[in-house]
Amino acid sequence: MKRNVDLNEITDGRFYTINDMVRAGCQDCVGCSKCCYEMVDTIILDPLDVFRLTRELGTDFDALIATGKAELNVVDGIVLPNLKLQEDTRHCAFLNEAGRCNVHAARPGFCRMFPLGRYYTERTFCYILQTKECPKARTKIKVGRWLDTALLPQNQKFVGDWHYFLEDLAQALLGTDSETVKNVQLYVLHTFYRAGYVSADEAGFYGEFDGKLKKAKTLLPALP
Repeated sequence: MKRNVDLNEITDGRFYTINDMVRAGCQDCVGCSKCCYEMVDTIILDPLDVFRLTRELGTDFDALIATGKAELNVVDGIVLPNLKLQEDTRHCAFLNEAGRCNVHAARPGFCRMFPLGRYYTERTFCYILQTKECPKARTKIKVGRWLDTALLPQNQKFVGDWHYFLEDLAQALLGTDSETVKNVQLYVLHTFYRAGYVSADEAGFYGEFDGKLKKAKTLLPALP
């Protein structure tokens, strides 16, 4: 999701790599779950997020949608899933009564990096610290450790590949007839989400994803 904001107003003005120290530590968010409320449709789920969640819950993508844990929305011209805000409580469906996450081990990438964000430029990306998003007193921690993600090099490659695939696809679809747009949206949704992945671990997921991405680039319009 593209955001048109002044970085000087929302960050500390620095760009971080996974090897940098950043003031993101929150003492395990004890006593706080503010970021799990009023997130509306901002927690967009990438294919790895859905892979993790469906295995943690022993379910599939369609069930995530059917049970109200996630929903579909158009993001920059592409239909993508996001965590669904619960209308009665105004918080994430996975937040329990104690204010803790029921799927913490499988939480989405956006949740893992908060209050960090990603800044994309020149076909790569770095991290930024959003200084006005979290009320907790922050301690210094290495970015890579804060992300709490196994196979970090493969993960960072996946994040960049997925982002720029969607960006290129959205650009390719500009001015395309509505029927083609719809067919492409359905293809992306089925291929990268609904069809699932047969691998039992994340190492296998990355291999499967790379294969799907390579095939998609040969089938979809005007992709580099």
